[in-house]
Amino acid sequence: MTMKITQAMIDAYDEYTHLTLDRRGFMARLTGLAGSAAAAAAILPLIAASSARATIVDPQDGRLSTVWARFPAGDTEMRAYVAKPADGEGPFPGVLVIHENRGLNAHIQDVARRLALEGFIAVAPDFLSSAGGTPPDEDAAREMIGALDAERTVAEAVGSREWLAAMPGSTGNVGAVGFCWGGGLVNSLAVADPALLAGVAYYGRQADSADVPDIEAALLLHYAGLDERINAGIEPYREALEAAGVTHTIHVYDGVNHAFNNDTSAARYDKAASDLAFERTVTFLTAQLAEN
Repeated sequence: MTMKITQAMIDAYDEYTHLTLDRRGFMARLTGLAGSAAAAAAILPLIAASSARATIVDPQDGRLSTVWARFPAGDTEMRAYVAKPADGEGPFPGVLVIHENRGLNAHIQDVARRLALEGFIAVAPDFLSSAGGTPPDEDAAREMIGALDAERTVAEAVGSREWLAAMPGSTGNVGAVGFCWGGGLVNSLAVADPALLAGVAYYGRQADSADVPDIEAALLLHYAGLDERINAGIEPYREALEAAGVTHTIHVYDGVNHAFNNDTSAARYDKAASDLAFERTVTFLTAQLAEN
């Protein structure tokens, strides 16, 4: 039997994962939309992320060197996944890969490997390091991220950028790419860190317009056409960026959902939009992080 996933179901899941975190209420709503508890239970795995689909680039790929690292950032010892080209003369530009509100999971590690194959040193910090690290349970991770202190988190992002810039084999030129919660953190990092050269935010919360004049980085902003919650902030952000003279490009991908880049979620992933956004991201980062 083929399960039909409606936009209302996807919207309910987005509300659950980003606003309410009330699983019982979400499942009751999904059951009503699906027609039965059995149908809701069958549909949920198609909307939610699946760790079984997380690997696109083999962690043992011989073209890459991958390690787990620890370093001080702010007042925290950060744990991070590091992927870089195994061969080549280097040095390489660096990219921070900032996770969603699920924490540093297998999918984000895979994204880091994808960027490393494009010629970057990719560092994916775990912003739950101060709380003991990303747990396997996604609901627990979301609750923990919701409890983080925003100022401390931004300081950890700045410290992570500084550590990556100083790494052996790094050119010192560093950008950041973030997804969902991580996209919002990219915007906040751009405000806080004048040494960040480039920021790529996928469907992330926008920075406060009053803070936009502090941004020195060039920005590439990807949005999903059906993501009404995040898209409500696009025009005020665009106006503030233009008024401040911040270099920026905004792409809205029509007909796709929030998290369209996350290929572990069958219902929300959109391959065409994801591939195009990734191509644009690599081109942008390559240009912005080139050695002068």
